[in-house]
Amino acid sequence: MSYDEILFSVADGVAVVTLNRPRALNALTLDKIRHLDPALRVWADDSDVRLVIIEGTGERAFCAGGDVRAMAQAAGQGRFADNETFFAEEYRLNRLIKTYPKPFVALIDGITMGGGVGVSVHGRFRVATERTQVAMPETGIGMLPDVGGTWILPRCPGEVGTWMALTGARQGAADALAAGLATHYVPSERLPELKAALCAPGADPEAVLARFHADPGPASWPARQALIDRCFAGDDAETILEALAAEGDPWAAEARATVLTKSPLSTRVTLRALREGATLDFDGCLRQEYRLASRLTRLPDFAEGVRAVLIDKDNQPRWSPATLDGVDPDAVEALFAPGPEPDLNLGPRL
Repeated sequence: MSYDEILFSVADGVAVVTLNRPRALNALTLDKIRHLDPALRVWADDSDVRLVIIEGTGERAFCAGGDVRAMAQAAGQGRFADNETFFAEEYRLNRLIKTYPKPFVALIDGITMGGGVGVSVHGRFRVATERTQVAMPETGIGMLPDVGGTWILPRCPGEVGTWMALTGARQGAADALAAGLATHYVPSERLPELKAALCAPGADPEAVLARFHADPGPASWPARQALIDRCFAGDDAETILEALAAEGDPWAAEARATVLTKSPLSTRVTLRALREGATLDFDGCLRQEYRLASRLTRLPDFAEGVRAVLIDKDNQPRWSPATLDGVDPDAVEALFAPGPEPDLNLGPRL
């Protein structure tokens, strides 16, 4: 990786990280993670650094996720250990951001998905703009919401996180604020002014963000909160699909149709992981996700999902198995069960 794919600067006590791969929607790579993690650790111990800001280059995306094309290629070549290394180091970075001792401000301007959620939403402050689109669409590529997603989503209001996980629904600024995924709204045209104010000597980031925070307008999903909670409360996919069908509501029918386009195996795994994630602490969720992600990326649906969504872009994945009925419960159980491979070592906290 050329060093210009992730940029670092420190001035007036503020460290700024810029994800600088706009043509790839600032997707994360292992090299980026290996530059970012040690930088954050150095700044955590540096008394001259009082604040960290992370942003993405371009108007389209903060960070659209991990480089899943490269991961699918690695899996196709049998280099499963490469993907496991990526997950391990990415999840350690997620935990570092979650427990970071200094104010951490993520400017989630544009698409923020998957790995982009992992390097932003766990931070103390998350600033959305009118271009923000937050989503965890992993069931559409044969994966599950990871990077702490099984911790975040069960802690959204009601069953909103379950709806997001099973449909991949995108959340604009107002919806992200309502779900707790963003903490502030600032129009994109004011981001340079906001950064300048945050970087002013002695500035209190919380006070600055409060001063710049604006009204994003009404959120869309709260009006359907009761419906979402009714329909997505089940612990198995069939119950959820039946509840959506019984509503006789166009929105529910669309949500049901969307769920049915996703990987049946990933749908079952994701729902169970969310329910278990609701009872686990953050580290426990990451360890469960590591086990599941490492195993799911070895299976056919991952490569097929990446092909259909990102390579050929025909959006016609041929899932294996093709239906929810075809998913062997024992196969799901095996994905969750301890195996001979070691569990994720998160290492010591700061």
